[in-house]
Amino acid sequence: MAGDPMNIPVVSIAAAKAALLEQFASPVLRRRATMLWGTRGVGKSSIVRQVAEAHGVPLVDLRLTTIEPVDLRGAIYADEVQARTVWFPPEFLPGPDQPAGILFLDELTAADQRLQISAYSLILDRRVGQYQLPDGWQVVAAGNAAHHGAITHDMGTALADRLFHFHVQATIDAFLGHALAQGFAPEVMAYLKVRPDRLDDTASQLAADHLVGASPRGWEDVSRVLQSAVSGTAQRLFVQGRIGAANAAEFFGVLRELQAAVDVVKLLQAQPGPDTAALLPRSLDGLYGMLYGLVAVATEAPTLARALAIVEQWPDMRSDVALPIREAQTLAMELLMQRALERGLETTLLDSQAYQRYSERRQREGLEPGARGG
Repeated sequence: MAGDPMNIPVVSIAAAKAALLEQFASPVLRRRATMLWGTRGVGKSSIVRQVAEAHGVPLVDLRLTTIEPVDLRGAIYADEVQARTVWFPPEFLPGPDQPAGILFLDELTAADQRLQISAYSLILDRRVGQYQLPDGWQVVAAGNAAHHGAITHDMGTALADRLFHFHVQATIDAFLGHALAQGFAPEVMAYLKVRPDRLDDTASQLAADHLVGASPRGWEDVSRVLQSAVSGTAQRLFVQGRIGAANAAEFFGVLRELQAAVDVVKLLQAQPGPDTAALLPRSLDGLYGMLYGLVAVATEAPTLARALAIVEQWPDMRSDVALPIREAQTLAMELLMQRALERGLETTLLDSQAYQRYSERRQREGLEPGARGG
């Protein structure tokens, strides 16, 4: 594709969320609508919901492809007293008793063009018919551009000129953070850590004219499949039916290697020293499979303490290829620290000799705030 049709830089979904949080906090900026552009499954609707929750305000979520123009404008009624027809606004639009909140117009660019006229009125004038959106409400819209491979209607420059525009994209770090918080299957996180280009293959999917491909939402479904009790045969069918045959074939190839190389249960039960070293994986996939597997099970004090000790032994790992042991150790310690804070296990973390030695080494190397010059 020649040129940049959006004419704005791509931003992470986390950056877009942070900007929306600040926009809502500003009464002036809140009155200008914002448009989120991005591929399917990138998390546009999720961050809008999170912004509303963070500010403790209601969210009205309208999926515009599921309603008719009359649903948004309201019903017309003959008022015999006034001798005129009047419009009754729909009940889902906020009234005066809800002074602040977020009105989310999802799938704006895919909606029927007649419906878009009413939606544009809410965006441009903050009203539709006789209905007026309360001053404290923020309008956020979302949709796909034509180059995202979705069915869309072009947005005119007159409307575009009335919006802030964010072109959002899922980054692997943001996705893995979300995946950890939501308890995704460790195998999915390990696979995408090593193969981040597989997170979203929209571009190659469109180039090959394929209907099914990988997306952040697709990998969430793959995680659910792995965590379900379906048979291996059904598992493969569901996965390839969600992310495509080629993606599924590669994923299951790595999955077999992960299952053969990493046994987190045995690692937790092994004695520190040679017994643990003998169980450490020897491949990059195995390394990250072990990392996310340990973080997933570190939900109580004993497993957290043991996981920290196992991570400390990673330099004992023997492999025919160079592995990013130090980088993986740092990531594992950071994630285990995050898990400890989430679970109220700070004491277990700070009492761990393995974690103390890790922190001391980081300080000696000038990588911790307490280090000289830090």
